[in-house]
Amino acid sequence: MVCIVAVIAAIVSYRHAYAVVTQYGESGATAIMIPLTIDGLVYAASMVILHSARIGIKAPPLAWALLWLGILATLAANVAHGWQYGVFGSIVAAWPAVALVGCYEMLMWLVRTSGKEAGQAPPSGRDADQMGVVVYRESVRIGSPISERKLAERFNRSRRWSRAIIEKAGKDEVF
Repeated sequence: MVCIVAVIAAIVSYRHAYAVVTQYGESGATAIMIPLTIDGLVYAASMVILHSARIGIKAPPLAWALLWLGILATLAANVAHGWQYGVFGSIVAAWPAVALVGCYEMLMWLVRTSGKEAGQAPPSGRDADQMGVVVYRESVRIGSPISERKLAERFNRSRRWSRAIIEKAGKDEVF
């Protein structure tokens, strides 16, 4: 049901944004693509945040900033579409954007939390070491290195373990 509501809201939100874009002088391919960049920005930022959650690291601040910028842009386009009908027209026109972002982010939450079963045991031994190195290297790659403490907590290990993992990740060792 979340996906159905999101698809309906996306279509209506797109039409509202398209109407605003054409009203302000854009036409052709540009008018078709600008609304896609607005909701596409929300999608792209959410995917980075989802990826970060899956590997257990903090999402980059840029992803959060762009997510909020995309949300504000889609709301603004929808509000602008209804503005000619006053405050209530703007509220009604903004609703699809709210429904789209809300449903999409709930869907992302479902995906992020689906693999986290209660009581799920952390990996053990060599598997934990390999996963720790992968998590740390990925966090460095995206510019948000996971701390020793966070790495230890994620794998239910000691700070000494995480220190060793960070050291291994800094080398070109292959397990």
